[in-house]
Amino acid sequence: IQDYAEAVKWYRLAAEQGNANAQYNLGLMYKNGDGVVQDYAEAVKWYLLAAEQGFAEAQNNLGLMYNDGNGVVQDYAEAFKWYRLAAEQGYATAQTNLGVMYGYGRGVLQDNILSHMWYNIASANGYKKSSEWRDEIAAKMTAADISKAQAMAKECMSSGYKNCGW
Repeated sequence: IQDYAEAVKWYRLAAEQGNANAQYNLGLMYKNGDGVVQDYAEAVKWYLLAAEQGFAEAQNNLGLMYNDGNGVVQDYAEAFKWYRLAAEQGYATAQTNLGVMYGYGRGVLQDNILSHMWYNIASANGYKKSSEWRDEIAAKMTAADISKAQAMAKECMSSGYKNCGW
C-alpha cells in the first residue's frame, strides 16, 4: 500500500538534513502531486537543492522544469545547463535532452552534428528512442557530417564526457 503522506514526511526530514536523494524524491512528489498539492515552484526548490549536490536525475528534472516553464520562467539556456551537468555524469536521459536541444536550436545554436552525437551517446547508454531520433537527424546530414558526429561521440565517451564539443 502506498502511503504518500508518510513518504512525504520522511523524505522531508531527510531532505532538510541535506540528503540529495530525498530532496529529489520530494521534488518528484511536488511535481506530480503525490501526497501533496502539486506545486511546480516547490518541486524546483527541491530539485535545485539536489542538483547543486551533483544528483544527475535532479539536474535533468530541473532542466525539464526550465525547458517547460514549470515553476520557473521558461529558459532554454538554463535547461541546457542542467541537462549538460547530468549528461556529463553519463545520464542517458539528459544526453537525449541535449540531442533535442541541438536538434531544435533551443538554448544553443541548432547543430545536427551535435544533435546526432548526443543521440548516439544516449543510445549507447541505453536510451532506446535516441537511436530513432539519431537516424531521423542523419537523414538530413551528409556522410561526412555523420562520420564527424560519430567520431565526436567516441571522443566524448572516451574522455568521460569532458571533450564533447563544448
